[in-house]
Amino acid sequence: MRETPRPQGTAGGSRAAHPQPRSGRALAHTAGASGSGTPHRSDGRPPHTPRGVRHTGRAGRPGTSPPVPGRPAFLFAALAALFALLTWQVVADGPLRRLDERLDGRLAGRGPQGLAEVLADLGSMPVALPVLALALGYAVWRGARVDALITAVTMALVPALVVPLKIWTDRAGPLTSDTGYYPSGHTATAMVAYGGAALLLARYTAARRTWVMPAAAGVLTAATGTGLVLHGYHWPLDVLASGCLCGMLLLLSSTGMRRSSSRTPRR
Repeated sequence: MRETPRPQGTAGGSRAAHPQPRSGRALAHTAGASGSGTPHRSDGRPPHTPRGVRHTGRAGRPGTSPPVPGRPAFLFAALAALFALLTWQVVADGPLRRLDERLDGRLAGRGPQGLAEVLADLGSMPVALPVLALALGYAVWRGARVDALITAVTMALVPALVVPLKIWTDRAGPLTSDTGYYPSGHTATAMVAYGGAALLLARYTAARRTWVMPAAAGVLTAATGTGLVLHGYHWPLDVLASGCLCGMLLLLSSTGMRRSSSRTPRR
């Protein structure tokens, strides 16, 4: 039986009116109660579609949560460009290499050589690797196994990258005719070992002192490079190129640690 609308009286007379919507489940797909025109559920719960829970970025535009950082990517690109420039100048015997050799002639042998040798030894494996091993053990003991694995893999990449570069560039040392001095292996070992240890231990320090670990790693790496140059073990560009290369490795390592921390469920 078809339902027909009943005539309703109006000010101008009686005439048939349009069917009125019934209250019920259909009301869930009409405009909001406030008349804003925003669809909502009939039971008052928020929508469960991806768009309903999507966070917005700056200026209200759709974005990701957390936002993708742009500063590490820019720093990585800058380090890569600088490393490519230095390597090209060393291989092609460019003006930077000639300037580097003139500068090293004024620096090598200067200052207390005993202290310079001690500083250079900070980048040796018998000194740097035990420091990293202690940090790895502490991180595993605290439950940060993924971060420890990332740091260990980063350290393993150092010889895998540095040794082929030494063979390819075939640069002689400042005080010897032997080749294989670019980039500096001692600087690379110090930077990744101390920098990786700082990344692992920084999360366990007080919020006001999180800068202490990275600062200490930077001081130890700079001291290693200074000792290598003053003692005549490496050219300045050897040290600078290792800093660029290992800076990229540490950026990748820190990014992996942040992602692993964000995926770890909090208790």
